[in-house]
Amino acid sequence: MNRGLAIVGYGKMGRLIEQLAPEYGFEVRAKFDGLSNRHAHALSHETLRKVDVAMEFTTPEAAPENIRRLAVLGVNTVTGTTGWFEEFSSVAEAVAKSGNGLVWAANFSVGVNLFLQAVGQTSALFAKHAEYEAWGWEIHHSAKKDALSGTLKKLAEAMRSNGYHRPVHLGSNRAGANPGTHEIGFDSAVDTITLRHTARNREGFARGALQAARWVVGKKGMFEFREILGELS
Repeated sequence: MNRGLAIVGYGKMGRLIEQLAPEYGFEVRAKFDGLSNRHAHALSHETLRKVDVAMEFTTPEAAPENIRRLAVLGVNTVTGTTGWFEEFSSVAEAVAKSGNGLVWAANFSVGVNLFLQAVGQTSALFAKHAEYEAWGWEIHHSAKKDALSGTLKKLAEAMRSNGYHRPVHLGSNRAGANPGTHEIGFDSAVDTITLRHTARNREGFARGALQAARWVVGKKGMFEFREILGELS
């Protein structure tokens, strides 16, 4: 029997998740868009009846309230919304108080999360050579709300946590329908090294999120997607 899935944020990602959900053992039993769920008012025990996991892909303004409300209602959640992490502490407190599980990520692509590890390891090498300066850059479709992207911020964080403490210039573009490209580069007077991840479509993000949804059933606590990556494979 398929588990129940709620989609909170029925945009392009939400519709793709709905399409792929049966492959991961889920049946979509509730859907909410921005108009029907202002300030999380549509989320209730009744509307989420027979729902095991909620998939939250909305906006930076809506996400914290949605996640806190889902926690109060006892629904484990996967959120791929970015741009709300300044409210992370209050969200974590709500999840802990409820005894529920939450998986969050700036990006649910398995490839991007492996890319994060590669950037961290590479940064540790270049940190030892002062002649190399670094930059980070990303481009996404014109409808993406936040810039810099959450993923680029996580890449810069991975560089710092692996010992690269020199300045890293970060840039961002929004245009067209680009699903996401992220680039980290190191440059000296004699050469340039570039690491780049290019998404071909949104499917990798949706499949990673559905893997996380399947994993979080019955779990308690806050989990970043990259922390559980090894368990998914």
